[in-house]
Amino acid sequence: MARLRRKGWRKAGQTTLIGLAVLVALSAAGYAVLDRAVREADPLAEAGRISHSRMVVDREGHLLRAFQTADDRWRLPLAVDEVDPLFFRMLLAYEDRRFDSHSGVDPRALLRASLQAAKAGGIVSGGSTLTMQVARLLKERPTRSFGAKAGQIVDALALERRLSKQEVLGLYLMRAPYGGNIEGLRAATLAWFGKEPGRLTPAEAALLVALPQAPEARRPDRFPQVATRARDRVLDRMALAGVLSREEAEAAKRDGVPKYRRDVPILAPHSARQALLNDPAADVIRLTLQASLQSALEGLAHDHAARLGGKVSAAILVADHASGEILAHVGSAGLLEEARQGHVDMSEAVRSPGSALKPLIYGLAFEDGIAHPESLIDDRPSTIAGYSPVNFDRSFQGTVTVREALQLSLNVPAVKLLDAVGAPKFMSRLRAAGVRPRLSEAARPGLAIGLGGLGVSLRELVRLYAGLARGGEPVALREIAEDPAADTADRRIMQAHAAWYVGDILSGTPAPHHAIGTGIAYKTGTSYGYRDAWAVGFDGRHVIGVWLGRADGTPVPGISGFDSAAPLLFEAFQRIGPQRVPLSNPPAGVLEGASASLPPPLRLARVAGSPAPGNAGDGLEIAYPPQGALVELGLGQGAGSVPLVVKIRRGKPPFVWFANGVPVENGTLRRSLAWLPDGPGASTISVVDADGEAASVSVTLR
Repeated sequence: MARLRRKGWRKAGQTTLIGLAVLVALSAAGYAVLDRAVREADPLAEAGRISHSRMVVDREGHLLRAFQTADDRWRLPLAVDEVDPLFFRMLLAYEDRRFDSHSGVDPRALLRASLQAAKAGGIVSGGSTLTMQVARLLKERPTRSFGAKAGQIVDALALERRLSKQEVLGLYLMRAPYGGNIEGLRAATLAWFGKEPGRLTPAEAALLVALPQAPEARRPDRFPQVATRARDRVLDRMALAGVLSREEAEAAKRDGVPKYRRDVPILAPHSARQALLNDPAADVIRLTLQASLQSALEGLAHDHAARLGGKVSAAILVADHASGEILAHVGSAGLLEEARQGHVDMSEAVRSPGSALKPLIYGLAFEDGIAHPESLIDDRPSTIAGYSPVNFDRSFQGTVTVREALQLSLNVPAVKLLDAVGAPKFMSRLRAAGVRPRLSEAARPGLAIGLGGLGVSLRELVRLYAGLARGGEPVALREIAEDPAADTADRRIMQAHAAWYVGDILSGTPAPHHAIGTGIAYKTGTSYGYRDAWAVGFDGRHVIGVWLGRADGTPVPGISGFDSAAPLLFEAFQRIGPQRVPLSNPPAGVLEGASASLPPPLRLARVAGSPAPGNAGDGLEIAYPPQGALVELGLGQGAGSVPLVVKIRRGKPPFVWFANGVPVENGTLRRSLAWLPDGPGASTISVVDADGEAASVSVTLR
């Protein structure tokens, strides 16, 4: 007992000696020496640059994912104004009441601590200011010796000469230890409470004040009783200091301490990984994603895939089709699930799209005047250019409207329309939309490409449908918030009226069973052998793409776009919000009406068996201008508008004329057209006679 008392007196004497030394140092005699030491000290330079965890955040700054520092610590940057003010009131009341008035050292606190230690025979309270604690944390050295404590005092004075009070607090927020490899307040609130430090309860704030004094001994996941007692002492002090009322302090004591340490958020792992690979020098990268939506869709993808089997994965992309900003990017059904190969980002994987590309075929047919949504087309066993397609259910519907053919995803009409449009044109427009279609080596694009006979990624499909939603105008998708919008090709995917027709048809596609939501234009696809199930859709603002399947390409019996992927698509739209932004109004040039009210040439789709456009011989032919001509009309030069004159030979009147797929003259007997274009660029003029023969010519106008 006597030995313990002597040990306590030694500690008390050391504390007293330190306090007296400070008083001497601050006296007039020692001021010059102290001032020189403070001027020469540079604790920030000696400590080096404070590294923090590299972070990826969402569009509003919410944390998506963080990575440990080089010294294996979780240390997240945090601004003072991002912290609940209650924490600072409690911290200063408990640790440094005169923080706002002292210059780094509080002589009164040191003297009080010295006298208390001398009287009690041991240390009763510390005399360190917050600034002194920051100086100790920066150098990461013990300060139990007199020399080390004196150096800490000099460093604290130097810090306050160079930094504002806010900056000193900012350093404390970064370096205070909270147990294990957790440093800094933000990492602590995420690890212990699963929340950001912007809003804290009195019990949470008190624990955060108590932990740095003994971060390992007070870890709530290991020593909950010790942590609770330390927290309650802080709450009692807060009641005495008037920071909390006695009732608030007692109520806070009834809250439990955390039972376990939470993981740092790992949202959008594929996006975060790629963003850091693309910019390895960046400390913080801001994405266009929305953290709350991302979290909801990751859980949705995991649950939906789990119902389909232990090896099935899922991918979801959500974008704002006006800006091209990606709002959610779910690359798999679970990053750490090895059975699903969750590390593979299936939104970038190249797979067969099944029927998901059919809307582009139909849009091009509308643009070329080959068909109208209400045109009639046969769905019967057919061989087109040596290819004999069959429908998914191996049945045939007979004569249907083009609208019905797309909504029912019939294969025979789609192949007939692709044959009329031309596979090269189809491939060209895919590229205009930002899609890079992959074909097997040495393969030439045949009619099978319209039914999934090529490879695309989910991101490319979403980009294509975003262009459809924008009236045929292509858009580039992006995830990095600071990146400027990527340039897109000047060439449109299709004319506005054709894109509107497609959206109008797809918005009438029956919803999957038990799905909630209306106003969604969507299309599904199922690849050969049940390897991939797709669903892509849009409303007036958002476009969403969904993929389901196995990452290794193994078939999943029974999986399909309509039964498997479409329900997930509709649930994803619900996570955005139940209120749909309506689709756009019809643009100029839209021709509405039933089949019987259409101009005669449009009542039947001009597919296999009809004369090819521009066919020479005894049929209808455009005599002027020639195919591919460059025609000078003085467009865009401020002069008076000059019409393009088009002349035809042969054919049976009356004639229906189309400019870029839009009817411009109906039922005329004249064999010429004087058409006034809107502006310079490529244009296609088509004409259909009374027998359904057609001819067209593509020219460039200037």
